[in-house]
Amino acid sequence: MRNGPTQVAAWAGPPIVGSRAPEPQGLLLSKIAIGEAAALAGLAPYDDDSGLRRGPRHIKGGRQRLRQSLYAATLPAVFYWNAQLKAVYKRLIAAGKTHKLALVACARKLLIFVNTVVARGTPWTSPPATT
Repeated sequence: MRNGPTQVAAWAGPPIVGSRAPEPQGLLLSKIAIGEAAALAGLAPYDDDSGLRRGPRHIKGGRQRLRQSLYAATLPAVFYWNAQLKAVYKRLIAAGKTHKLALVACARKLLIFVNTVVARGTPWTSPPATT
């Protein structure tokens, strides 16, 4: 396998970069800010506030296939393969967050990893987890 962004796409499950969805004006995942990338993937937290009431945060919108691919890649990464994602997941669970919330946060973190690797054009290297 070649070194480079294609290695990341293969690691993350179905192709995330270069998906089949048409992008406006050739928009590439590595060329946008992480908040925009999270919104594009449907992993950005949106609030449900009104006046003085503070509602729960939730994810919505975005590309369904991209979100499902990231979520599917996050499951084994969190429990078996990626030490950094394991540490994030354990920290969130220890803080009292639900399983699904922790997985969505890890999926967003995985998106950050993919976005960074594609932007730099370097292969993925897994640094040791910090606790």
